[in-house]
Amino acid sequence: MQIKKVGVVGCGLMGSGIAQVSASFGYDTVVREVSQELLQKGLESIRNSLEKFLQKGKVTEADRAATLNRLQGTTRLEDLAGCDLVIEAVTENLEVKKETYVRLDPLCDRETIFASNTSSLSITEMMMTTQRPDRFIGLHFFNPVPLMALVEVVSTLVTSDEVKRTAVQFAKSLGKTPVLASDRPGFIVNRLLVPYLLDAIRALEEGLGTLEDIDQGMKLGCGHPMGPFTLLDLVGLDTTYFIANIMFEEFKEKRFAPPPLLKRMVLAGRLGRKSGIGFYKY
Repeated sequence: MQIKKVGVVGCGLMGSGIAQVSASFGYDTVVREVSQELLQKGLESIRNSLEKFLQKGKVTEADRAATLNRLQGTTRLEDLAGCDLVIEAVTENLEVKKETYVRLDPLCDRETIFASNTSSLSITEMMMTTQRPDRFIGLHFFNPVPLMALVEVVSTLVTSDEVKRTAVQFAKSLGKTPVLASDRPGFIVNRLLVPYLLDAIRALEEGLGTLEDIDQGMKLGCGHPMGPFTLLDLVGLDTTYFIANIMFEEFKEKRFAPPPLLKRMVLAGRLGRKSGIGFYKY
């Protein structure tokens, strides 16, 4: 199946990035938000990102203009009806996502592929709210989408081979490297990353080293681009806490259980860069 027109549901941090990349690589792209205010905020984020690329010489003025010309914003789900692929990037809440698909399913052609950008929720549970389980897949992009090269392509037990091939080819057409994962909590990256981040917090709780020394140890000792606490602040402590709870609920293993310090920090609103303070101040 050839993808010509892409729909993106949600124009927040992830949705705006996905819409930008889609339009940048030649796809007519429709991005939908629930209100005009949120839509304009998301579109402005795309314009600012493209302006930075222009200033750095990564795109030309013609490239920037062409990307914006291929991009359409809307507050109507109905405007996604003509899309070949619809990528959902709404808030990481299973009920909100399921409700989105219930409304979207009858609007789109039977051949339209639905993809969720979830980082941890069950693709299968979302799939079962639609009449197209074989044409449902996960496409997990990483933040910031225009810069990060990876996409996890997450298939269920009933995702068709054609849809898998189309999703892989679509990711490659965006200049991304796709990896195939099965529909299990955390997929590949978070399944391995989250226990590491939780262990770093436990090490801090137990006095193994200071915040700075643990970060330096992993940067210089393992060649990581940043230490676990810097990464936690970047990802968002609330996001890590949310994913950890989902994984613990599935596997009931201690390594997935959020440490007490993480829970207290989230409750106190110390979420990382997004709130101005997490393990570090910003």
